[in-house]
Amino acid sequence: IGVMQFNGRYSKDVVATSNATMTTSWDKVYWLSVDYLRVAKSAVICGSYFTSVMYVEHWCEEHYKSLTLGSPDFSHLETLPRHIEILVSAVTQINEPDSLYGIIQSHKLSSQIVTLEHEGNWSKALEYYELQVRSDVMLQMDGNSGALSPHGLPSVHLSPSTSENEMMQRKPYKGLMRSLQQVGCMHVLDMYCKGLTSWKGQFQHDPEFTKLQYEAAWRTGNWDFSLPYLGANFPSGQNIKSGHFHENLHSCLTALREGDSEEFYRKLKHSKQELVLSVACASEESTEYIYSAIVKLQILCHLGVAWDIRWKSSGESINIYPEKQKIVSEPVIPTVGQLSWLNTEWSSILKRTQLHMNLLEPFMAFRRVLLQILSCKDFTMQHLLESASTLRKGFRLSQAAAALHELKCSIFHMIIEQSPLPHLLNLLRAQGQHEMAINLAKYISENYESNEEAPDVYRLVGKWLAESRSSNSRIILENYLKPAVSFSEDQRTTDKKSIERQCQTHFHLAHYADALFKSYEERLASNEWQAAMRLRKHKTIELEALIKRLKSSTKGEKTDYSIKIQELQKQLAMDREEAQKLLDDRDNFLGLALEGYKRCLVIGDKYDVRVVFRLVSLWFSLSSRQNVIKNMVDTIDEVQSYKFIPLVYQIASRMGSTKDALGLHNFQFALVSLVKKMAIDHPYHTIFQ
Repeated sequence: IGVMQFNGRYSKDVVATSNATMTTSWDKVYWLSVDYLRVAKSAVICGSYFTSVMYVEHWCEEHYKSLTLGSPDFSHLETLPRHIEILVSAVTQINEPDSLYGIIQSHKLSSQIVTLEHEGNWSKALEYYELQVRSDVMLQMDGNSGALSPHGLPSVHLSPSTSENEMMQRKPYKGLMRSLQQVGCMHVLDMYCKGLTSWKGQFQHDPEFTKLQYEAAWRTGNWDFSLPYLGANFPSGQNIKSGHFHENLHSCLTALREGDSEEFYRKLKHSKQELVLSVACASEESTEYIYSAIVKLQILCHLGVAWDIRWKSSGESINIYPEKQKIVSEPVIPTVGQLSWLNTEWSSILKRTQLHMNLLEPFMAFRRVLLQILSCKDFTMQHLLESASTLRKGFRLSQAAAALHELKCSIFHMIIEQSPLPHLLNLLRAQGQHEMAINLAKYISENYESNEEAPDVYRLVGKWLAESRSSNSRIILENYLKPAVSFSEDQRTTDKKSIERQCQTHFHLAHYADALFKSYEERLASNEWQAAMRLRKHKTIELEALIKRLKSSTKGEKTDYSIKIQELQKQLAMDREEAQKLLDDRDNFLGLALEGYKRCLVIGDKYDVRVVFRLVSLWFSLSSRQNVIKNMVDTIDEVQSYKFIPLVYQIASRMGSTKDALGLHNFQFALVSLVKKMAIDHPYHTIFQ
């Protein structure tokens, strides 16, 4: 039996070894002889982007005998290599912001456009799309590929079953439309769309062109716009994402404006069904599209709530899932209470999207149009102001400028709670117009001192002058940063915005004073300063020697010695005055920094991490100075102890014997006080250390 078992195990090992040898010699990874690039392209169409990347990698290993993309393509053809094109299509749909730079290795227009769109540089992308359109027209003219219309478009009738080559010919025109929309040139986009549609048979059956037209229409409030309904020409499955959402949204907004209940609910229901079906059919790897679909569903939810507000009597409660009900004859202008749910949900969406502008910007544009339809002028102004700030932070500078311009055109007739001036200053700064931003801020600070936005204006001017080093440090401190702190403290309001403003002003004052203190410390420790100290010491010795000689000199020599002594005394007095002024300024800057950091911790918690780490560093490095110890004791008494918990290990490690320290208020006394306070307030975090 043992021999039989041994022979059985031996035979199995031999078979396993032979199978392993066979599998290592397989040409294909997945046994079947298939074209990996064809499979990768199919995966992109299905929304399986990571699977597509994997099959492109297999193709590269098979084609180039290693995991490489091959040598860069610098041929005269504008099309990208097939595997590069598939990789770009996949990578642009997943959260890999840096992978694109390693994939695109050529100077071609198509590759540059992909990079510019990926970076959000739509102004430059617009230029490149223009070049691409002109290049295509020139190629068609040179090749005599067909008669051209007077406007440069090929006069070929494109049927619903348009080939892939014809779709590629339309791509630059649709790219131009997208770029114009992203840049904010809505009037130019409208005229361009009219020009494209005026040539019969050109873009009549293109779903993406239809989608772009309807999106531009509802964004600009063009409620009379309409196109022939194309029916069910759009693909099924996940590609429903290029379906009728913007057309339905345009119809719903038009119905909301006019009070057409039947049209509103029909389009709303159809759009929700289409979105839910598209999410159900979406690949698990296409999270970007799923997030976009969720945002669209939230837009439709807000749309339903808006219908209840506008066309129901004011006494009824808001229904988030509306059904057909009897409406009032006249639209209702909503009150603040009726808009509370929409405002709360918008604030939540704004927070959750975290400046993901591809998701946030469409909702932002929809909310602006919705508020305009509801005739909520005050809320529209506030939304434009908030949009300008958000778009600037998301580097959509053209759209931020458009929002501010629209706000400026309406602000003369409205009273809003917050001034747009600080947002305009930030936008100018973000656009690179530094001098204009500073000059405008100076003008505002000189002419609008009583405005509640004065602290922000003074703070911004001081901050920008410090960054550009275009003014004296004393002017920055005395004329801008200190007045900003004074103005913010004079506004004795306890709302969140005011507290945040006070915290900001104290932090920027402390941060700038701290930077000056560090520069003075570096100057005092520099070789040049040490050489000046040695020279002063040499002059002092020389002065003492001259005074001794003066006493024993003759009458004629005394005159010469007296002149030399007076010159040396004058030089030494100037040197001492300069050194003392330098030391006084250093101590003043240190005091300003310590006090500003303390006030920043007392008032708010926005800069806690940065301030606590820097403050404790100053305490430890300057523990022998009495002004530092005094500030340390005051800070420990006024600031809540939990803010020092992240540094409890470092603080506890500095503890020593208080008996060796001199005086009541010394470094060890202050340190022990801080540790005691943390141990009482947070024993589990402190005693363990």
